Amino acid sequence: MSKPLPKVTDETAAAADIVERFLVASMVPDPETAATFISPELKITFTGGRKYSHPRETAAFNAGRYKWVKKKMDRTDVSPGVGETIVYNTGTLYGEWPDGTPFEGNRYVDRFVVRDGKIVQMDVWNDSAERLLTRHGIKA
Repeated sequence: MSKPLPKVTDETAAAADIVERFLVASMVPDPETAATFISPELKITFTGGRKYSHPRETAAFNAGRYKWVKKKMDRTDVSPGVGETIVYNTGTLYGEWPDGTPFEGNRYVDRFVVRDGKIVQMDVWNDSAERLLTRHGIKA
């Protein structure tokens, strides 16, 4: 017998909204607006294990990796927990590499922990490194 699915509550809906608004601001990029959705204790881990604590740091990283980049958000999944909500946002990246070559369809998964209405943790995975290796003729 399967367990009933968790119900969407005001808290889980609010957590999904916070994450989506954070991501929209991050794509502008507008790190100061994005920062309104974070806790002072924010811990961000980007692909490759890069550690950050503020959206301006991730914006600076992205500015070096891409000429520009945006997210096509396909879905947001929310998992309620005790005292926190886990939010997954998945989709694809599109934009241009630093040399101006366009790209699209670059898969990503962002995992967030939202506590007391603020993002306290963000983990980021995407295919950018694999795509860069391929562009440079390196078989992974």
